Parts: sequence; structure tokens; C-alpha cells
Amino acid sequence: MVASCLSAQATICSLIHPLQCRSLPGRSTADAALVLQHNVESFHRLRYKVSTLFLDVKGGFDNVESPSLLSLLHRKGVSPYLVQWVGSFLRDRTCRLTFQGSPCSFARVSVGVAQESPISPLLFVIYVSALHLEIPRSLIISYVDDFAITVASPSYRTNVRLLQKSFSALKRRASPINIFFSVPKTELIHWRTARSNEPPCSLPVQLEDQLFYPQSHLKWLGFIFTPAFDPRSHFSRRYTLANAALATIRRLSPPGMGLPPYLCLSLAHSLLAPILLYGSAVWTPLPSIMGSMSVFWHRVCRGITNCFSSTNLTCLHREAYLPPLSALVRHQRCLAGLRLICSPPEINPATARLPKSVPTFPPHRTAVTARGKITSQPYLFFNLDSRSAPDKTKNPRYRHNAVTALANAAAPLTQDVHTLPSISLHLTDYLPPIPGIVPSYARLSLRAKQQLLSNWSATPAPPYYPYPPSTRPHPFMGLGQFVAGRIHQMRSGKSYLAAHPSWDNPDADTSCPFCSEAQQIFEHAILSCPSSTRQRSHLLQGVSDLAPEAPIWSDQQLLIALAEFIRTTATGFPPGMPPLAPSLHKPPANPLLTSTTPPAPGPQD
Repeated sequence: MVASCLSAQATICSLIHPLQCRSLPGRSTADAALVLQHNVESFHRLRYKVSTLFLDVKGGFDNVESPSLLSLLHRKGVSPYLVQWVGSFLRDRTCRLTFQGSPCSFARVSVGVAQESPISPLLFVIYVSALHLEIPRSLIISYVDDFAITVASPSYRTNVRLLQKSFSALKRRASPINIFFSVPKTELIHWRTARSNEPPCSLPVQLEDQLFYPQSHLKWLGFIFTPAFDPRSHFSRRYTLANAALATIRRLSPPGMGLPPYLCLSLAHSLLAPILLYGSAVWTPLPSIMGSMSVFWHRVCRGITNCFSSTNLTCLHREAYLPPLSALVRHQRCLAGLRLICSPPEINPATARLPKSVPTFPPHRTAVTARGKITSQPYLFFNLDSRSAPDKTKNPRYRHNAVTALANAAAPLTQDVHTLPSISLHLTDYLPPIPGIVPSYARLSLRAKQQLLSNWSATPAPPYYPYPPSTRPHPFMGLGQFVAGRIHQMRSGKSYLAAHPSWDNPDADTSCPFCSEAQQIFEHAILSCPSSTRQRSHLLQGVSDLAPEAPIWSDQQLLIALAEFIRTTATGFPPGMPPLAPSLHKPPANPLLTSTTPPAPGPQD
């Protein structure tokens, strides 16, 4: 609660520098990366050479001095009760080590803030806000204790001198407040354009008698940067990490047993997709790596549904309730763009770099034409220097920079919107109300989901598959993994039924081996095969249809009966596998049909 109050005070009293991308709602690592790339590309359009020095604060939270922090809060005009609370929070702190052989008594701690507290990162970024120096043709971006100094000049040699000078000035500013930098962790990169024919610059920077040479690959805030902002290295790393996570999940939940499909789907949304697609708000995966990522995504879908490798990919994605990766990437970028253009520019540094034509809600940024009419004319390039804004009519090869490209991803959602809403009203409660009718952020997010389903439906399914795409998991995915896998296989048209031949034997007999009266398709095996009449009359009375709108797919008791029918008749089982014994206990309630348990989160979440 105190952290929320201090966050509001930090916005009003300017306690945190606008280029500090942490500890305030509405800021993220993606914003820091977008601001960095935006400014590098802006300098490149001015024909400057650009270099960045990445620094790490040594010790971080442990070096915060309580008197200096309280004096800063008092000078900035923070409410006295908050200053007193922070003072009480930092005074009379004790700690002790807990490993074997450590002292049992508590020791007094006079400096630093506790890292486990939610207010500690906020106090730290307030404490180091003075380290954002104003240097011509340069920029200092920070994320908690990670600082990035970017300079631009006509030559890389001049950049090296400017970086050394900036580091010395930053060190002098930090020393009085007991902040020091871990020099051995320093990294350097000399940026270049993708079309540059010049050889890469190898000039090092010298800090405290140590030489730091420029890197060809550099990791900052989880992003893998290259001198030309090539996203292949970043997404190759994400692909490797996602593969490792999937291997761990498979060991815990092998095929045919373990977690039910809806829990596997939850893991795909909450674990695998964030790992794989981290950075999609900044870059779009290139086709060279997108193919490998899509193959991985198909493996995830098969792990959820237990479907075969020969299953049609359109059916596979619809059965797993996971959109194709290409559509999911567009959706993620659309949501990231919507968040960008609906964030307050006073809080989000990336939003502050949007073109002036973007109709955000603060009055000074609403797009107004020469005749005084509000317009949502879209996203033309605008930079700090008008000389760097190319004329699109004269330059057909015009390319958007990172911020405007992400804003354009959300353009289809704002075609009829004259003033964009705020992403969260509590972030802008200090502003006057927006005049007129403004759609809510939730409504625009719903449009993004509808656009995802529309793009997903554009890929036609085979004629034998009638089920529409959806992001909400099907109720039968709450059944056991083995039985739910049989249902997924039979619905998708690739199973152990005779009418679903495999690649190695496409000319096999498709007639039902039990009755030989018709092809053994899904409907025949469940609804009309004479060999299972007794079980059908006992378990599936009144079931006459397996269409998408049929009651069997929404009624809990019918789904449990269907699972029991499949178990006792061995429908869709591998050849030679006997039927399973009937369940003697009452099956647990399906969590996907109860109102107390929410469904697995969709990609819009």
C-alpha cells in the first residue's frame, strides 16, 4: 500500500527520472530497449556514429544511505507522513546469516534497503535519479541498477572519448551518495546500420586502466543486442531456453499420463510462450528463425493434445487451443503497440517518443489539423530534429523505427478512435478528465482478440474438421490425459481408427474392424457401431450428434460418460491394447465446467 502511495508521489513530484524504466506502473524492460533502439536509429538518420556503454551499479540496494534518501524526499516535496514512514522503515534494521556455522546473533544494519520488500526497488531508483546527467548528444537509460550511456558524434573515436568523459562525470556524481560501479562488468557496443559496408569498429574504451573492447553480441535486460539490431541472435537464444523448459515439462508429464491437457495448456501460456516470445514487442522474428520456432510450437501443441505428427497443422492448433505462432506474434505485437500508445507519455519514455500524430489522451499530444479538427491520421515519422524526418513521397523505401513500427502494429484497432484511452486510470488521476466519448482500454484489447481469431480463421481447416478456433480450452481437456488424448486424436482425423490411415499405410482398409458395416470414423465409433451398443445405451443415452454445438461438448455428465465409454470400449486405443477397467470411484468435478475455477489464460492475457 505504501509502495502504491509513493509511486503516485513519485509521478507528481518527479522523484524518478523519465528514463528510469523500472519501479513505476506502466514501464517495462521492453520500453527501455525501445528507447535505446529509437535513439540509436534517430542518430543514424542524422549520419552520426553511435556507441553505448553498459554499466552495472556495484552492490545496488546495499549502498543506499538513509539520511541522504530522506533529505532527497523532503526536498522534492513528498508528503511528510511518507517521509516519516520511509525513515522508520530504514532505521533500526538488523540481520543475521542463516547458513550452518553462521553467528546466531543479529547484527545492526545502518545502510541499504531490504531487497525482499516491494518498496525497496522504488526507494533505490529514487536514490539514484540524480545519476541521469544532461550531456549533449547523449542519453542515459537505466533499469534499476543497470545503466546505459549512449553517445553520438561524427566518428567512433570521438564516441570513445565522450564515453570516458561521461563515465568520469557519472562516477563523480555517484561517489558522494555512496554509489559505485562494477567496472569489470562494463560492456561496450558500437552501433551500425544493417546496410553499412564499413568494417566493424574495434576501438576500445579505457576505464580505470582497463580496456573494454566492443562486443558483437551483448545481453542487456534479457535482450541480445547486435551492432545492427539483428533479432536472430536474440530469438535463437529464446528458442534454446524454450526447448529446455519444454524438456523439463515432458519429464514431469510424459505422454499418456501425468497432467491433464488443460494444465499443459496453462503451462504453454504462462511459461513456454513468455520464454519463447520475450522481445517480440521490440523485434519481429525473421523467417530464418521463425521456422524453427514454429516447429517448436507444433511440438507444444502435440504435447498438449497427444496428437500424431501426421495431424493436419490447422486441426492441431485448433485442438490445442493455441494459435499458430505467426498469428500469436502479430497478436503480441498488437497488444504491445496498444499498451504503448495508451500509456501516459509522462510515465512511459517510449510513448513520449511517438509521432505527434498519435492521438494520445493528454491534450498537448492530441492530433489536431490546421482547421482545428481532431484526426487519427496515423503514424508518420517524427524525430527530435526535423532534418532526420524523410519525405515518404520521395523515399519509397522509408523504414519505420522501432517505436513507430510497434505503434503501427496497433493501428487497425484505432481506425475509428479520435482520442486513445489511458491504459490505467489510476496512472493519470492527476490529469483532467478526457472530454467526449473515449473507448476503454479493455474494449480495444477485446478488438485485438477478435482480430487474432479472425486471422486464425483465415487458414481453412480440412473438410472433415468442423470445429472453429477458440482461445478458451474445451471442457473435455479437464479429463485425464490418456482419454482426452483419444478424443483429440479422433476429432483431428488422425487416430488409431481404421478410417484415419497413417503415412506408412495410406491404402489400408478403412472399414470398421468390429462390424464391417461402415468406415470407422469418429461419429461411427461413438454413435452407431453395433459392437458397442450395450455400453452406448448405458452411458450415452440421448447422444446423437458430435457437431461443435452438440450438448455432449458442454455437459459435464455427458463428458464423463463419454470418457467412460471410450475406456470400456477401447475406442481409439492402439491395436492390441485391451479396454480399461471401469472407474469404481466417482470422477472429480471437471474444473473447466465449474464456476469457481477460471479457465486457462488465453494469449490476450
